[in-house]
Amino acid sequence: MGLLIAAAALIASGCTADKAEKEKVRDLEYTVIGEADAPQELQQILAEKRTQPFKLTYSDDRNLYIVVGYGPQNTGGYSIAVEELYLTDNSIVADTELLGPQKGEAAAPETSYPLIIIMTEYLESPVIFQ
Repeated sequence: MGLLIAAAALIASGCTADKAEKEKVRDLEYTVIGEADAPQELQQILAEKRTQPFKLTYSDDRNLYIVVGYGPQNTGGYSIAVEELYLTDNSIVADTELLGPQKGEAAAPETSYPLIIIMTEYLESPVIFQ
């Protein structure tokens, strides 16, 4: 019986810790940049990774770059929205969403590789992608 109570206490405290880890401390200011505006080394990494879905971070002395690539799509006309970007006590949470071509929009028939590069202040916290 004591073992069950101890296990329940551990589970309950684990749930609380997970919730606290995602609790927003503050929103982060950011800028969405194009590939041409990214550091040269990051551009090279993106050229290698773009054919598959990926999530990565890159930093230089001043900025943190959060990148989400959605892999090959059958047509053009896609965009990506930043739903949330915020700091918790021990991480950065980044949530993006791929948006398809608008109804009635004439999308380019060739394969596209939508990705987003989010530039924000340099922080050493790990990034949690949602």
